[in-house]
Amino acid sequence: MNTTPAGRVPGKVALISGGAQGMGASHARALARVGASVMIADLQAELAESVAASINEELGRKAAASVYLNVTDIESWEQAVAATVAAFGTLDVLVNNAGIYRPGTAETTTLEDWRLTIDIDLNGTFYGMRAALPELKKNETSSIINISSIAGLTGFKGRAAYSAAKWGVQGLTKTSALDFGEFGVRVNSVHPGSVNTPLTANLKRGYGQIPAGRAAEPEEISQLIVYLASDESRFVNGASIAIDGGETAGNNLRQNL
Repeated sequence: MNTTPAGRVPGKVALISGGAQGMGASHARALARVGASVMIADLQAELAESVAASINEELGRKAAASVYLNVTDIESWEQAVAATVAAFGTLDVLVNNAGIYRPGTAETTTLEDWRLTIDIDLNGTFYGMRAALPELKKNETSSIINISSIAGLTGFKGRAAYSAAKWGVQGLTKTSALDFGEFGVRVNSVHPGSVNTPLTANLKRGYGQIPAGRAAEPEEISQLIVYLASDESRFVNGASIAIDGGETAGNNLRQNL
């Protein structure tokens, strides 16, 4: 009897950093619901385990597992990849989702905040790719999905470290698309705008610059993650995809004359 789950990503295995809450947890649920198995990797090990258990209970199968991950440590990444393969037999999709935000300009950002932001948001993405690529290259087709930001597409006032890191993620993505396309590994970056997550809960922000007039819910971003994880996107490589309600389309605050 064929026990492969039906759906858009049947039988695929995804490793998701920062998967215990916010967009990461949403991506894990969305992928599992359409046939994937997901490894939820996070510093918050107990919360990651709880999310995995709730996914398994909802779907009635072992669709999820969890592993401790410090994205700033390459050995931790290697252990997470090994744990994923041990649990599910392979690795098809890497979602580099973990990230932090620290405000400040080039003058006011503390050196500690600069280093921490670069280490988590940019170095962590690089380490994840480095650890996962040997397994991803074993497949006919694999997908790396790097979560950047619209701050990685345009300048953002008061976000020197964050914007630098997210622009770096875009550059790493495009270069890696060239480097690994011949091995069947496609690499794309996703650039969300305002999203209702714990990371943004305390930010003071308006929505006038967004034609949609609101922030996105994590589930709306997750549908793009499902597409990029699936074989539907096999010819999508090296793309930087904004999902921002039109925020980067132009100046929505300029009045018509």
